[in-house]
Amino acid sequence: MTLLILAAVSGTGKSTVARRLVDKHDDLKLSVSHTTRAIRPNEVDGVHYHFVSISEFESLLADDGFAEWAEYVGNYYGTAKTTISAAEDRGEDLLFDIELQGVRQMKAAFPECISCFLLPPSWSEVERRLTARGTDDEKTIQRRLARGRVEMAAAEDFDFLVINDDLDVAIREVEKIYLGQTAESPAARAHLKALLR
Repeated sequence: MTLLILAAVSGTGKSTVARRLVDKHDDLKLSVSHTTRAIRPNEVDGVHYHFVSISEFESLLADDGFAEWAEYVGNYYGTAKTTISAAEDRGEDLLFDIELQGVRQMKAAFPECISCFLLPPSWSEVERRLTARGTDDEKTIQRRLARGRVEMAAAEDFDFLVINDDLDVAIREVEKIYLGQTAESPAARAHLKALLR
């Protein structure tokens, strides 16, 4: 069983890469996290998240039921251990889209999991993408960029770095990592250093 973690700063294209990778591989599934936040329109319980009450989440937490969990903006998010064991029973691999705190917990609980950080081509491109979405005001975009710089500093601890300058190339690179067919390009580590300056 392969456990693949894909992380990135907001606006880097992580969701698109994850979706395309899952679409290409029948045995790779997106891990569905538990959350205490309210369900949004067009979301489906059990598909986008497992929506639970705070007491249900805290009960699972007390029973050591999470492989990883975090509190984010007043809500809990976590990956249940049963999600991982059920996927293993079905012979499926899992792709995780989780926060940095969760990445550290997953690496501690499952040292064999593979972590990949998707790098933007530049900070100006991240800002352009966030603005082009049209979903956030300027203040929110600036908050996302500030948070992204903190997240980017943690990228050095990931097993692999992939630059998402060309979406199709980035998907192929992440796919090679998933299939165990690649070693990281030294250019990616140099690119990260440039982004952190």
